[in-house]
Amino acid sequence: MKKALIVWGGWDGHEPEQVAGIFANILRNHQFDVEVADTLEAYADAEKLMCLDLIVPVWTMGEIPQAYVNNVSAAVQNGTGLAGCHGGMCDSFRHNVDWQFMTGGQWVAHPGNDGIEYMVEIKQSSSPLVAGMEDFKVVSEQYYLHVDPAVEVLATTRFPVADGPHRLNKAVDMPVVWTKRWGIGRVYYNSLGHHADIVAMPEVTELMTRGLLWAAEGKQLAREMYGGQALKQQNHYTGMGDSQ
Repeated sequence: MKKALIVWGGWDGHEPEQVAGIFANILRNHQFDVEVADTLEAYADAEKLMCLDLIVPVWTMGEIPQAYVNNVSAAVQNGTGLAGCHGGMCDSFRHNVDWQFMTGGQWVAHPGNDGIEYMVEIKQSSSPLVAGMEDFKVVSEQYYLHVDPAVEVLATTRFPVADGPHRLNKAVDMPVVWTKRWGIGRVYYNSLGHHADIVAMPEVTELMTRGLLWAAEGKQLAREMYGGQALKQQNHYTGMGDSQ
């Protein structure tokens, strides 16, 4: 069985316990051995993280010890998948740029707050992760993010919809779903998921299911690619001393 760790907590407004429960059910339905933790100390055991197939953060805002970020980063660099949604992954630790570099983006605003109606537009040709899916409408927060230009964008939303100081800029297609690599690990993010009912929408659940499974497959594929061993990359992460 593949092994997954879900870590939930932080700001209660994003219903982290309920969202973590949805993700746990998805993974257990796909025969994962799932551990669910409500403390960041779950990231303290570096060797344990290395043995996982998937880490799922569901933690909005707060502070995290740098050593815990280093442990997660090393595990992902060596093949452990990382997948999450909304503020639970890309608004987790606003002062930790290592986390933001690894995950591929950071929330900066949601013009109009909750209750904005907008379209999620699927990039049909970009990836089998969105094959057969159609554009869909959602009423929720519309995330404006600062995004790593290296990500592969799988879905977007058009800004502006709500008023704000950004409105006089040209219209932009903001990434909603993306993938990237961190070392040999697979990273998946979906900006939807302000509350558990949004995560439970059929379209969002399908996107998250595909993303969770895709991220978790990376470790075995990496073993096969590198002759049965994950490529040890954590010592190759250099030039980031100013962030720590």
